[in-house]
Amino acid sequence: MLHNDILAGYCGRRRRPDSIRLRPDFFIYRFQTTSILKTIQSDRGALVLMSFTVLLWGFSWIVMKHMSNFIGPFDLVMARYGLAFLVLLCILLVTRHSLKFPPFWLTVGIAVFQTTAFQCLCQLALVSGGAGHVAMLAYTMPFWVVLFAWLMLGERPARRHVIAFVLAGAGLVAIIAPWQGLGSVRGSLLALGGGMSWGLGVVFSKIAFQRRQADVLNMTMWQMFLGSVLTVPVALLLPQRAVVWNADLFWGLAYMAVFASALGWWLWLTVVQRVSATVAGMSSLGVPVLTVILAWLLLAERPTVMELIGIAFIMAGLIIINLAGGRRAGVEKKPHRSDAAS
Repeated sequence: MLHNDILAGYCGRRRRPDSIRLRPDFFIYRFQTTSILKTIQSDRGALVLMSFTVLLWGFSWIVMKHMSNFIGPFDLVMARYGLAFLVLLCILLVTRHSLKFPPFWLTVGIAVFQTTAFQCLCQLALVSGGAGHVAMLAYTMPFWVVLFAWLMLGERPARRHVIAFVLAGAGLVAIIAPWQGLGSVRGSLLALGGGMSWGLGVVFSKIAFQRRQADVLNMTMWQMFLGSVLTVPVALLLPQRAVVWNADLFWGLAYMAVFASALGWWLWLTVVQRVSATVAGMSSLGVPVLTVILAWLLLAERPTVMELIGIAFIMAGLIIINLAGGRRAGVEKKPHRSDAAS
């Protein structure tokens, strides 16, 4: 009798009992669980990549400060991007990546706002007589990202984002210490403009990855090329110190080109591709935190009590913005009562 039932089942004459029949909800639940696991893995991978980006960019501020004795700020921006372009071009040729220019207007917009304007406006802020803390105003970028991502991508900030922004904003104010003076008004506005430009460039990058499926390595190479070319007029028109050729300049350019620019910007755009623009922007606040710590360890610039308080607040905001997303993604969807019953 058993073999007859099996044969009948294969021939379609006998239906599978309802108690073991797979419902469509099972496949939906399984798909959702797989998506959750992929989201968790993506978030963790992006967090690791962002950690490396913070290390590279945090140390780059120390290198730039040392290199200011040997090269003008705009010559440095032009040189670092130009050399980074050559490094990435060689990598793309060796790996046989496509050299096709990415989506034109989005790529130009990212180059103008994120790659060029951010760097040049910050350098202009310092040249115009602003204090060193003026450059920190550029790291208001995450708050501009929230605004632009809300308006252009529909990424409405959640409650945890608001909490993280309040903490990080308080920490950034403590580090900048505006009550001690910010130098010239012009310098402060230029630095704020740099932060705004970077924030707009981040959103343009997100659009390029979401809607045009741009390749990260290819996009980074063209960003370095356009950044170098667009900086040429600024470097020629504005007065700078003469270049002093020595070993310090050589090794400094090597670090700024290969690690801070080529590798750093590739890592950054990879993070922007993998997580929301809001989370990517907030994570960048680790750079000024690390810069303050490195300046303490390497340059004997002891942080003030307010700077240490600011670091603590920013770190709290970073923990909330990064870990809350993982917990939310990790919450499994509860089955319906009807599913449990069956």
